[in-house]
Amino acid sequence: MKIGTDGVLLGAWTPIAKHTDSILDIGAGTGVISLQMAQRCGAQTIDAIEIDDLAHEQCTQNFEASPWTDRLFCYHASVQEFASEIDEKYTLIISNPPFYRDTFKTESLSRDTARFEDALPFKHLLVCASHLLEDDGCFSVIIPKKEEDHFIQLASESNLYPLKICRVKGRPSAEIKRSMILFSFKKQAPQIETLVIETERHQYTTEYQKIVSNFYLKM
Repeated sequence: MKIGTDGVLLGAWTPIAKHTDSILDIGAGTGVISLQMAQRCGAQTIDAIEIDDLAHEQCTQNFEASPWTDRLFCYHASVQEFASEIDEKYTLIISNPPFYRDTFKTESLSRDTARFEDALPFKHLLVCASHLLEDDGCFSVIIPKKEEDHFIQLASESNLYPLKICRVKGRPSAEIKRSMILFSFKKQAPQIETLVIETERHQYTTEYQKIVSNFYLKM
């Protein structure tokens, strides 16, 4: 499966607290975000959840081929099943969820499962994240900007509140397309910033390069 900008950006941007010792990647796909977490920190437990058969298989292969294989594990399950069976809590939960709920669907079930919000409703994601998160932990997610207000409202129903928001747009004159949001159980005024990816095609801004350069061979 193709590696998307959203996942890499979220994995690079998400703050990791010094005390982080356990991380959960919900909807891991091929495991890119989990691998970024392993590269960025020394957390001894980095678990991933992936429901799609082929993605789970590829994720497991990628974990086994990495230098951090002893810290990485991918569960083949839905987050709802996982949350109902696992008692463990995580310091950091991160997710690049499916969210193309108003887009025409393709003929590929696995592609649709990865892309469409009805495969993992935001409400289910937030309830499960809240259940699995340590009291002083954080939940990080990337969603379409147009869903930001709705998602924050849903999050508040699970006692999760925005700590930091980064709004992302492709170019300076473009509209904001994505929101990366870091949630916690503490209610406070969030820190808000905007990130521009390019000044023109393949001319990346200094801010974007600073965030993601450790994860690309050429930039």
